[in-house]
Amino acid sequence: MLNRLGVITIALFVAAAAPGALAQQPAVASVQPAPPERLSSEIEAFAAQDRAAPPKACELVFTGSSSVRFWRTLDEDLAPIPVINRGFGGSQISDVNFYFDRVVGPYRPRAIFFYAGENDLHAGKSPEAVVADFQQFMTLKTEKLGATPVYFISLKPSKARLNQKAAQDAVNAKIREMAHARADLDYVDVVPTMLEAGGAPKDIFIADGLHMTPAGYALWTAVVRPVAETAAKIPCG
Repeated sequence: MLNRLGVITIALFVAAAAPGALAQQPAVASVQPAPPERLSSEIEAFAAQDRAAPPKACELVFTGSSSVRFWRTLDEDLAPIPVINRGFGGSQISDVNFYFDRVVGPYRPRAIFFYAGENDLHAGKSPEAVVADFQQFMTLKTEKLGATPVYFISLKPSKARLNQKAAQDAVNAKIREMAHARADLDYVDVVPTMLEAGGAPKDIFIADGLHMTPAGYALWTAVVRPVAETAAKIPCG
């Protein structure tokens, strides 16, 4: 057995070696991804809806986070264009990727309207990580749906997350750049219509300062509807 002196000697050796040992360990990711399973109940609800009323192929699919989910007037705002709303609350781009085969792929859409990335930044992801996740979405889309066009709705400025606008602008700029280089990607900019002349967000948010009132969705409709009308004319196989 070790005597007391031996124990102290070993402890001092471990303490002296620890900084070097720790330095050799890989850095721990600063942002741990939220488990996509947390959203499984919403995904199951979509499946139940589809069983009750199977949607037709070649409609416009809107997917992403709660800004899509809470667009409850989407059908009437874009009528008579047929649309499918598959936004699920709190989702990040990685969640849309994880559930791609359940919220996008099965519908064989004519076009995809995509809104996500805002929650990602709020969770601590860098703009570069957000863009990389969207690039993965485009890769999945190409693998599974070929040249089906994607319309990325720009990350929106809001009262609750105004401190993140610079990061949002960085994501938006990069994806706008991607859209210039890809025939299957377009960038739909809702930012200007949501800002006052001085740059502050308009008074179009509910009490949480994040989600929009009907007036906010009316602004989105004015921007998105002409794009959707064009997308609805795209041939669908």
